[in-house]
Order: sequence, then structure tokens, then C-alpha cells
Amino acid sequence: MNAEIGSPANARQENRMERPSFRLPLASLAFWGISLAWFIIVIIPLIILFVYSFFTTQYFQTVYSPSLETWTSLFSSGRFEVTLRTLRIALTVTMIELLVGFPFALWLAKGNVSKLGRAIFLALLTIPFFLDLSSRTIVWRAILGQNGLVNTILISTGLTEGPVDWLLYSEFSVHFGMIPALFPPMVLPIYMAINLIDDTLIEASSDLGGSPAQTFSRVILPLSLPGVMAGFVFTLGPALAAWVEPGMLGGGFVNLLSNSIESAYTALRYPVVAALSAFVIGLLLLLLGMMMLVLRRFGGSGLTLR
Repeated sequence: MNAEIGSPANARQENRMERPSFRLPLASLAFWGISLAWFIIVIIPLIILFVYSFFTTQYFQTVYSPSLETWTSLFSSGRFEVTLRTLRIALTVTMIELLVGFPFALWLAKGNVSKLGRAIFLALLTIPFFLDLSSRTIVWRAILGQNGLVNTILISTGLTEGPVDWLLYSEFSVHFGMIPALFPPMVLPIYMAINLIDDTLIEASSDLGGSPAQTFSRVILPLSLPGVMAGFVFTLGPALAAWVEPGMLGGGFVNLLSNSIESAYTALRYPVVAALSAFVIGLLLLLLGMMMLVLRRFGGSGLTLR
């Protein structure tokens, strides 16, 4: 018994217990270092942007005196209408992406898809990130134009007597161009969230007598809400700031906030650029807060079958 107590193994264990642990201080130091770097890189520029929006421009020069003139001018000269149009188009595109992307992500994560097929689909979803958005968008002008592929098919089949004008340089074409571009940012977070759901939870729901609809509404949907929220943000943010699709497919007839920002930047009205950018960020934060309330309200309502 005494030999066991004084054995080398017990001595090494006692040394490990007595040895001070540096993991906690190092982890805390890394956390505060990353937080400080994030604050410097992300938060401080946003604060400067917001402060800069309270300045004005006179004779192509910035006047560094606080004023509400820039903010009050945002809702004049049709900018309020542009804001509503931008918000409407962005929300419409985001909801279409969600309605189409969620079933696709669910099928890809929990459907009868082989590992090779899943890898192929994931690779196809990531390919657009390596292509220039302008080159992907300009192709639709040749497809949706008056002499494009769609109108050629419609006229040749006798469905229309002449070319359809609203296919290009309209809100329809802007929606159409934004949906393929923003499909991967919606699908990938939802796929990752659904893929992390334990299959035993789904099997337990079925064993307890839950129907497929109950399993979806009380198990899959609540557990996938973080991915839905991430996909919503990753889609809505670029949709609010989109400028390639309105410029190439809108033809100057569909003005969004990005066009106002570009025109203000061209006119050297930097406080207006700052105010418009801060306004877009504020809209995104507001919608993100609403999504957080929805996630808090319905996130814990799953895993119960009634």
C-alpha cells in the first residue's frame, strides 16, 4: 500500500495538481486582445462614420461644425422614396431566398443525398464567391433583353407578339439579378445549422408519435433558427447595399440607396455618404434586433410534442 502511494505515477499526478495552470490567464488575455482588435477595426470606424454624418458640405469642402442639416436632407429630394424602395426590394429578395433556400438546405443536410452529391452541391454553392459579381450580372442583360434568349423563346412559341419590355431595366430584373447572387449566403448558414442537429432527436420525435409536420415545427425549425438568422443577415445586408444589380439591370430606372451614395460620393458630399451609410447600418441593426426577438421568442419552443 505504501509502495503504491509513493509510486512514480502518483508523484507525477501530484506534480500536475500542484503545477499552476496558465490556461485561464492566456485565454482571458486572448479574449481581451481579440475584443480590443475588433473594437479598433470595426467599432471605431463606425463611430467615426456616424460622427462624420453630422457635418455639412459647402463649395465642395466639408464644414466641420455639428449640424442636423445632412440628416434632414436625407428625406428630401425623393430620398425617402428611395429608402422605402430599397427596403422593400431587399426584404422581398431576402424572403424569397428564405422560402427557397430553407427547403434546399434541409434536403441537402437531412435528405437522402450521398456524400459525393453533398460535396458537389456545396462546391457549386461556393463557386460564385470566386467570380466577379459584375461578370455574373451582366450575363442577364443578354438573356432578359429585348433580343435576348427569353424574348426569343416567347416570340418563337407564339406566347407574345413582340418583345416583353419589363424583363430588363425594371424592378423585376433587379430582383432577378439579386436572387441568384444572394442564394449561397442564405443557404450555407441554414445548412450548417440543420446539419448540426442530432439525428437521434428527429428519430425520438418520430418514436414519440410526432408527425413530420410536428417534427419540423418543434424540432428542426427551432434548432435551425440561429442559421436562419445568420442567413437573413448575410442576405439582407448585401441586398440593402446592392449597387451592381441596380446599375446593370436597372438601367437607371431603379434607384436604390447605393445609387444615392455613389452620386453623393461623385459630388464630393462625404457627410451625405456617411449619413446614408449610417442609415443603412441602422436599418440592418433594427431588423437584426427584430430577428433576435423572434429567436428569443420561438427558439426555446421546440422539442415538445403536444
